[in-house]
Amino acid sequence: MTRSVLGALPSRKGALRHEDETVQQITGPRLGERIMAAVNRDPRTAPHGTRNDALLAVALAAVAVCAGLFIDDGRRPDALGWTLLLAAHVPIVWRRRRPLLVLAAMVALIAPYHALDNNHAAPTPVAYVALYTVAVTGRPLRTVLTGAVVLSVSMTVMLTVNAHRALELLQTSGWIIAVLFCGIDVRYYRQYVASIVERAVRAERTREEEARRRVAEERLRIARDLHDLLAHTITLIGVQTSVAAHVLAADPERLDRESVAKSLDDIAETCRTARGELRTTLEVLREHGLPDTRGPLPGLDGLPDLVAAARLAGARVEQDLRIRTEPPPAVGAAAYRIVQEALTNAVRHAGPEPAVRLRLYDEPGALRLAVIDDGTGPTPGGTPGFGLLGMRERARSVGGTLDAGPRPDGGFEVTAALPLTMGKGTV
Repeated sequence: MTRSVLGALPSRKGALRHEDETVQQITGPRLGERIMAAVNRDPRTAPHGTRNDALLAVALAAVAVCAGLFIDDGRRPDALGWTLLLAAHVPIVWRRRRPLLVLAAMVALIAPYHALDNNHAAPTPVAYVALYTVAVTGRPLRTVLTGAVVLSVSMTVMLTVNAHRALELLQTSGWIIAVLFCGIDVRYYRQYVASIVERAVRAERTREEEARRRVAEERLRIARDLHDLLAHTITLIGVQTSVAAHVLAADPERLDRESVAKSLDDIAETCRTARGELRTTLEVLREHGLPDTRGPLPGLDGLPDLVAAARLAGARVEQDLRIRTEPPPAVGAAAYRIVQEALTNAVRHAGPEPAVRLRLYDEPGALRLAVIDDGTGPTPGGTPGFGLLGMRERARSVGGTLDAGPRPDGGFEVTAALPLTMGKGTV
């Protein structure tokens, strides 16, 4: 019983955590989160800034009135003093837009207020807010110069009123310096947070671009696989069907049933092989696992099957395979697809019963292949296909090169050099 209760505790904790998250989503962010969001946000871009500053001005004015009535720091303000004191709070409404101008207007109103020896503590909160705004929105050098100017003006005014008051102001000037440096620190903190957010956004954008690039590469790879598979299969089926039709039409009275049956069996075998490769390719599209899952890649061990299929289609293929070093899987797949497309083109364009030579050998650092036929190559002026383009893309995808074109003494030749050691970034 105890064991069952203990086993149920983690699930209960998970449920409580889920309930807390649901309640937080319904009730909105907490007070601490709101405060940190306000601290991190640039005051010039904060929503409802003018409305909030108007409320702040009213609150500071109420504090100033209470200080003027109940704090004994100079005489109680008269009508002119109250007017100057309350008017000094009005510019706070625009402190986010024009902080220096607001501070200048406030100094212009507070200086005569202090010169009349009114209550000196009453305008202190609004003055500190104006100084903090200048510090948090401006550069540090401008903030230091502004603080020096404000302190100089305040000392000059106090010296005209009372030298003892001027000495007290000099002793308490540390509060002005503290407010200024507090604003500078908050400004640097906001810049630090903004840089972190920018780096996170840039990293997310980079990840999205990398994902799009990989999707484009995968789509191109699948398009090449489908082209090679379908072009090769359809070409072989077309040739084998033509052979069967020729046998049926050559001499109907002496029908060679064995030749017809063999051609039909070859067509069925070609279809089964193509269906298996097509299923493997389509499984990649349905894969929900890792994005690098690509299924089994064809390799050099499949070349004999390609040669056998080309021979069934009527080509006379001579092969010379001398491989001593096992190439990387991607290089082997590229070589397989290049040979497949080259044999398909030879069967399609080189005429009936073409002679084809296949050479594949390795040398230090490279795998070299050549497919040479005695045909004429693609028909001049015909619609260009994707075969040669796909072969070149195959070779480039593993860092190799490919050349294809008619030979001077007749025929068509495809040669490729593929590296046996794939560098970083090759696919």
